[in-house]
Amino acid sequence: MQNKIGELFSRLSGGQPPKAAEAEFPPDFSAEDIATWRAVSPYTMTSKERVFGLCNAVRYVVDARLPGDIVECGVWRGGSMMAVARTLLEAKDTSRTLHLFDTYEGMPPPTDRDVDHSGVSARAALHDAQKTDHVWAIASFQDVERAIHSVGYEPTKIRMVQGRVEDTIPREAPAQIALLRLDTDWYESTRHELIHLFPRLCPGGVIILDDYGHWQGARKATDEYFAEKGLKVLLNRIDYTGRIGIKPASAA
Repeated sequence: MQNKIGELFSRLSGGQPPKAAEAEFPPDFSAEDIATWRAVSPYTMTSKERVFGLCNAVRYVVDARLPGDIVECGVWRGGSMMAVARTLLEAKDTSRTLHLFDTYEGMPPPTDRDVDHSGVSARAALHDAQKTDHVWAIASFQDVERAIHSVGYEPTKIRMVQGRVEDTIPREAPAQIALLRLDTDWYESTRHELIHLFPRLCPGGVIILDDYGHWQGARKATDEYFAEKGLKVLLNRIDYTGRIGIKPASAA
């Protein structure tokens, strides 16, 4: 039976079944995508599909010559911004400043709105977890700084902003954003980020919501904001939780 399956695959694909190492990645992953994933995977909790989507978004921003910087809220160990920096270097675009907003001390307190997709409250999850568990997302400023600078991106173009986003945004945020990645999980922080940063995202710019599918608070904050503004934004599914969209040209 296995031989027949192998023969069928060979006829359909024009070659042999993929080796185990190659089958680890979807067939549309380039050598650069695979290298980036392997380089940043120890520094991120996101999936390879979300890293792939982020890298493609960076390429789109560069190719479309969209104006503005790249902003991430909630960076953990810096893996996503490492992927951004690697992709910008590949594209020979080091003109953009990377803004990394985080407490660098772990997750701030959630509210009653912060419940995961299965109904487990964030408060309960944090209470039951060790501080070293991923749900706390603790990574020091120094560790993230070492990680992001290891990529080789222009150091003067990297801004690490420490504190709760409610305290640092909008004061420390750039005037114009080409790509906005939100990954702070909770309702209050996500809503604050959208209110103050989405208007600064250039028309045609990319918004990535890491936790839309996993945390109900992040989804609620997003849906409420777009409804209040009367915006129709296509949030395309990357994987079970990640969503990616383009800011409409008509959006303020």
